[in-house]
Amino acid sequence: MKRLSIWLAAPLLAGLAHADYRLETVAEGLEHPWSLAFLPDGGMLVTERPGRLRLVDADGALREAPVAGVPEVFAEAQAGLFEVMLAPDFADSGLLYLSYAYGDITANNTCLGRARFNGEGLSGGEVLFCASPAKRGAAHYGGRMALLPDDTLVLTLGDGFDYREQAQNAGNHLGSLVRLSLDGRVPDDNPFLGDDRARPELYSIGHRNVQGIVYDDQRDELLINEHGPRGGDELNRIQPGANYGWPLTTHGVDYTGARITPFRELPAFTPPLLHWTPSIAPSGMALYRGDAFPDWQGDLFVSALAGQQVRRLIRDEGRVVDQQVLFEELGARIRDVRVGPDGYLYLLTDHADGALIRVVPAS
Repeated sequence: MKRLSIWLAAPLLAGLAHADYRLETVAEGLEHPWSLAFLPDGGMLVTERPGRLRLVDADGALREAPVAGVPEVFAEAQAGLFEVMLAPDFADSGLLYLSYAYGDITANNTCLGRARFNGEGLSGGEVLFCASPAKRGAAHYGGRMALLPDDTLVLTLGDGFDYREQAQNAGNHLGSLVRLSLDGRVPDDNPFLGDDRARPELYSIGHRNVQGIVYDDQRDELLINEHGPRGGDELNRIQPGANYGWPLTTHGVDYTGARITPFRELPAFTPPLLHWTPSIAPSGMALYRGDAFPDWQGDLFVSALAGQQVRRLIRDEGRVVDQQVLFEELGARIRDVRVGPDGYLYLLTDHADGALIRVVPAS
């Protein structure tokens, strides 16, 4: 294991108390790593966007050969292999979930699959859900997952970039969250059931590109972050059946500087808890419940690509009261942030030669 020689007190916003930490490089040579899952034996699984699943052993060694049995993915620009998530009964069943882009440049979208992992490879792979319609291009897939306490799964989806108006169309899956049972069936209490004009899998609509999702079991809240255009990145609390407004409301503007809409909020839509303008490009998100950093207890951590940082969202009774910028010293796009079973934070840097980094107390 290589150790970065960085010791510091993190830069602060609003005079917050210093949080001392040390950064350790666990694994290097990962090609655009996207997601991370912790195995019961102390190892880790890491997805690489080009379509590989990599195993980091409990001793921190990155296995040279990728895990066999991963489904074929469409890998181009933002498309590829996205999230890996263990089933709740993984220790007994070996089941895990993968989200990924399928198809080709002319017709593709986000897919959800399930397979068994035996410590070496995947077997028994099955497709549980594919978003529709298939779209042209290679942008805005979402791809994050979260488990809810009722044994259902929420998958985030993007608007396909060129199809943003479809985020207001409940007749497709673009720009939405979908909720599924663990075997891919539609739960019988999904909020759009009974509406013949809507897809039964839908859980919420009006999103742009959701790449961070967290369920807070202590507050029974599902929280997401999503990319805005130029400005208007959002943190949202999800209510079943709610519409979050994109592209009819946003705090951002188009990449050309043109106005997308004159409205930042409208009564018909659920407003964000907060927005980042200018954009930080939020990617992953984690809720801290650990012992290694007591001052971080209950706070949210949002990794950022364009911002090249992690934003700590300090919460009081679930309300964000301040923010702290962390890990800018890496000078890297940070794709994901996770809380490990050991209470440490883990980061994935989004580069062709990306790394898995562990954040531990300085002393």
